[in-house]
Amino acid sequence: MTLHRGMRLAAVALAGLIGLAACGSEKAADSGPVSLRVTVWTANEAHLKLFNSIADEYKKTHSNVTEIKFDPIPFESYTTTLTTQIAGGNGPDLAWLLENSAPDFVSSGALVPLDDTLAKADGYNVADLSPSATKLWQTGGKLYAYPFSTSPFGIFVNTDLLKAAGQKTPAELIAAGQWDWTGAYAAAAAVKAKTGKAGLVVRDFDYKGWDNLASIWTGWGAQAWSADGKTCGFAAPEMVDAMTTLHKAIFTDKALPGPGTAADFFTGEAGMTITQISRASLLKDAKFGWDLVPLPAGPKGKYAVIGQAGIGALKKGKHAAEAADFLAFFTRPDNSAKLAAYFPPPRQSQLTAETLAKTNPLLKPEQLQTVVIDGIATGVVKPSHSGQAEISQAVRAALDPLWKADADVKGVLDGVCSAINPLLAK
Repeated sequence: MTLHRGMRLAAVALAGLIGLAACGSEKAADSGPVSLRVTVWTANEAHLKLFNSIADEYKKTHSNVTEIKFDPIPFESYTTTLTTQIAGGNGPDLAWLLENSAPDFVSSGALVPLDDTLAKADGYNVADLSPSATKLWQTGGKLYAYPFSTSPFGIFVNTDLLKAAGQKTPAELIAAGQWDWTGAYAAAAAVKAKTGKAGLVVRDFDYKGWDNLASIWTGWGAQAWSADGKTCGFAAPEMVDAMTTLHKAIFTDKALPGPGTAADFFTGEAGMTITQISRASLLKDAKFGWDLVPLPAGPKGKYAVIGQAGIGALKKGKHAAEAADFLAFFTRPDNSAKLAAYFPPPRQSQLTAETLAKTNPLLKPEQLQTVVIDGIATGVVKPSHSGQAEISQAVRAALDPLWKADADVKGVLDGVCSAINPLLAK
């Protein structure tokens, strides 16, 4: 299946969720043996070990639940695969949901409302959930998914490679008040020129996941579309400036690997990478010196961008009531603290550097404060919109001509708006 066809199927499947949900409400709890399936997009062993340990604790007090299976789906095809499963009648009981698909899932009626289940759970303390973290996952005053990760983007730095390239480290530039995109691109270009390694990698972008570029363009004050979702922002001067600068960094200065070139920061192949703290576990056995710093300042000053993920129970799952009950257990305060080792929690009481440091031994309290705590306080969430699957595919297709050395940046960005304006107007 081509990605273009897969994205079209995802759009159709998401639209069909409304019809599926309308066929009936969540099922009553079963009295017989229950097997729950939870789709996730991580296959990281440390993550899965933690999830399974929480599931094992749950099963000890819920004898009817005989199995809780965490089913990894590759990130790049996650939403397409999930929605296709649901449309085909073999969806999971619970699912991780990306922020860009939140509006469709939340509005479709495909998810079990969680408010009553969470309120009744012993010691849950719903009031501790941050209103800003839950906002994306609510409609009509009800919560349809728990935002288990509210994670700002930061930059992991291979300090050995930067020093080998004769560059100051970001920490040194931060201390001097000079950490900005001009310096970051220059340092990345120097790493490529002097070491042969990649300079800067935007993880999970690979010239396909365009919304991850929000971690860059937000520093110029650019946005994919207006806050009300009705006006395209790709042709705005701020976006043109941001993407022109990025294009030069890729094709002229070689600060970022070009299309078709892969480089994994976590195996020492790049000087810097933009990603979230859930990746820190990949540095457990790192053979190089490293640091984690906030995103560089842009022309509009300091900023932060947040990626969010929710977990919801599917109404049409085989065991919807049990799924919601396990979700409440999975996200209760003590388990939320454990999950915070990889996924910054929405619980206000747990969003302190000291609390996060207890479960993030690889990260220093000051790194957690400046990247995570401060980022959550000031950050904007990556682009999301109803009908996101169709819009995302249209943006990606319209951006394809940009990833050539002789691209007309403004012309391409004008074309993006021409492509998505009809979709934004729906």
